[in-house]
Amino acid sequence: MIDHFGLQVADVAASAAFYDAVLGALGQRRVMDFQVAIGYGDDHPDFWIGQWTDQVPNRPTHHAFTAKDRDAVLAFFEAAKAQGMEILHEPRVWPEYHEHYFAAFVRDPDGNNVEAVCHTPA
Repeated sequence: MIDHFGLQVADVAASAAFYDAVLGALGQRRVMDFQVAIGYGDDHPDFWIGQWTDQVPNRPTHHAFTAKDRDAVLAFFEAAKAQGMEILHEPRVWPEYHEHYFAAFVRDPDGNNVEAVCHTPA
């Protein structure tokens, strides 16, 4: 069900040093690094840290749910729209992650970034 998740952090460098060490001890490593967001895992990012940019005390989280196919991503997106949720990113391929990464991002009622993602070709 969960594909990956992310946390906003106040100091990316300090958090990266910590996660490099503790996740390295568990056999995980940085697999993507965009400076303001770093993904950890073994062959793809399962866990992300990103620069905290929100001004509210409770930092929003990021939840990515696995979708069985691209139609499921589209259905997720349409359901969120029907609920009146804020659209962060409409469904599309995200080639910066990998060639088949198809995802949509919305905010939940508490402001969390919720994603549905499919990793298989169209």
